[in-house]
Amino acid sequence: MSVHERWRLPPGLELLFGDGGEGRALSVDLPSGTLVWPDPDYDRLRTHHRPSFWLSDDPVPAGLWSRLRREHPRSGLWPVLLEDGVQPWSAGQIAPDPVDEIDHYSAAGFMAEAWDDLVEGREEDLAPFGRACPGPAPPGTLVADPDAVADWYADVVAERVTPLGLAAVSRGADAMVAIGWQGALHHNEWTVPLAAVVRSWEDRFGARVVAMGFNTLDLSVAAPPATPAHALHVAAEHWTFCPDSILQGPGTLTEYAEQIMGQNAWSFWWD
Repeated sequence: MSVHERWRLPPGLELLFGDGGEGRALSVDLPSGTLVWPDPDYDRLRTHHRPSFWLSDDPVPAGLWSRLRREHPRSGLWPVLLEDGVQPWSAGQIAPDPVDEIDHYSAAGFMAEAWDDLVEGREEDLAPFGRACPGPAPPGTLVADPDAVADWYADVVAERVTPLGLAAVSRGADAMVAIGWQGALHHNEWTVPLAAVVRSWEDRFGARVVAMGFNTLDLSVAAPPATPAHALHVAAEHWTFCPDSILQGPGTLTEYAEQIMGQNAWSFWWD
């Protein structure tokens, strides 16, 4: 058996790709798992012609995420630690969209629209910005390699004992859409614009999608805000992305900014 044959995609994973996985290879041995299709009774808006992602049958050990992340350029498969067990993942309670839909949205556009929708009655909590949306924050300064930070954080999350998913995407933010994650449903009915925001965070803050849950999202961050002013600006972005993190957390942007300054992980949850 040639090296190429030995390292080709495990049987079935080629179905995740629109082109059948042409030229893709994976040298990491996977645990037992299955391909997950959307439940047609859950996602009635469209008919799906291929599975959305691969899901391990059991929780995975620390270290597997980083090994698969290193293989991503060759395999085209981004690893995501998936919390909450059967629901929604193996139950197929997902609503994937074409990843190229993300190209039509921007972090700035989403932030401006969400700010206008949410600001009424919250002006004091949003000091010093008030009704005026400040727009996306400037980029952070890298304090470490983004992939190394992601590997570290994945080991931290793996301690929660989670299964693992693999999505056929070119970057981690797109896994939110390919997998059909619906975690922010009560805030934003469509995941696509949120993925555009996370793409921007990948570029500006060295963020990486590490884990998703029923209503949670965990990102590693290699270029976090390092000053109070920058952290406050980033906090304003987080408020439009996930209001519950602030409103059901510390309560104000200023207090939330203190929590995220210099932190190498951002965790979001939607009520």
